[in-house]
Amino acid sequence: MADQAFVTLATNDNYARGAMVLGKSLRSHKTSRKLVALIGPHVSDPARKVLHKIFDEVRLVDVLDSGDSAHLAMLKRPDLGVTFTKLHCWTLTHYSKCVFMDADTMVVSNVDELFDREELSAAPDPGWPDCFNSGVFVFRPSKDTYEKLLKFCTEHGSFDGGDQGVLNSFFSNWATADISKHLPFIYNLSSIAIYTYLPAFKQYGGNAKVVHFLGKTKPWSYTYDTKARRVRGDIQESSSHPAFLLRWWELYSQTVLPLLFEAYGDQPFHSGCVEGENGDGMSLSHHAMPMISSEERKLRWEQGQADYMGMDSFENIQKKLDSFLK
Repeated sequence: MADQAFVTLATNDNYARGAMVLGKSLRSHKTSRKLVALIGPHVSDPARKVLHKIFDEVRLVDVLDSGDSAHLAMLKRPDLGVTFTKLHCWTLTHYSKCVFMDADTMVVSNVDELFDREELSAAPDPGWPDCFNSGVFVFRPSKDTYEKLLKFCTEHGSFDGGDQGVLNSFFSNWATADISKHLPFIYNLSSIAIYTYLPAFKQYGGNAKVVHFLGKTKPWSYTYDTKARRVRGDIQESSSHPAFLLRWWELYSQTVLPLLFEAYGDQPFHSGCVEGENGDGMSLSHHAMPMISSEERKLRWEQGQADYMGMDSFENIQKKLDSFLK
C-alpha cells in the first residue's frame, strides 16, 4: 500500500496541531497507508519537527488564496481563503490514490476501506446535502486534474469563497451520477448534524468513524486540565460533541504534547494544557478564559449554549442549589 496515502493540510501552527492529532489517531487505529502533511510557510520549525515524526512525508506548499473577499465576507469566514492550498493535494502524483482529511478531523476507528472508493467520493454536507463536504474525500492525484482545477478557479471562482465551492462545482455530478461515491455520513460526522438531528446521532453515532470539528471554534481553542481530565472553556454546540472533544484532548496531551515539549526545548510555547485548578503545571503560557457577564451567560443558556463542561456543569449547578437549600 506504499502508493496510497492519507493527506492533510496545515497552514499555521494551530492547524498543525490538529494535523498531529489526526496523524496520531490514524496511527493508533493501525492504518496500513502512508501519511502526508502539506504545510504552509507559516508553520514553525518546532511544529515541522513534530510533523516529521508523525507523518511519512511533510511537504511545504505555497498558500493559494482565493482573494474572493466578497464571497468570503458573505460566509463571515475570511480565513477560509487559504484553503485553496488544498488543491495542491492533486500534485502528489507518486501516489495512485489518496484520502484527504482536514486537520480538524479525527478518526475513531480504522478507515482504510475508504481506499476502495473512487474519485471523487465524499459525504454529504449537513448544510446542503446535495453538496459534498470537502473535509474528507477520496481522490486520484493528477497533474492534469490539478491544472484543470486551477483554471476552473481562475475562470469561475468559488460560490462559497473556499475549496468546497470550487470542488463541488468542478465535480458537479457528485449528487446524481454515482451513489457509490456518496460516503456514509459516519466518515465525516459533524457536530452541526449531531445537534440538529439528535435522535439520529443517538441511533447511529456509535458507528462514527471520522469526527469533523466544523465551525470557527476548534478543539485547540480550548484548554485541557490534565489532572481532572476536563476541557475548559465555553463549549459551543457548533464546535463539537463533548465526548469527541475530550477524546481529541486526551490524544493530544498523551501523544502529541510530549513531542512538542521535545521540539521546543527551552522555548516557551502555549501548550493548551494545565494541571490542577490553579492552572499550574503543563501550560507554559496559559491564558485564562475571559469572564462573561451574567446577562451574556443567560443569553447563551437561552440559545442552548450553556458551558456544560465548565461553569455550567452539573457539578457546579448542584453546588449552587445546595448553597441555596442550606
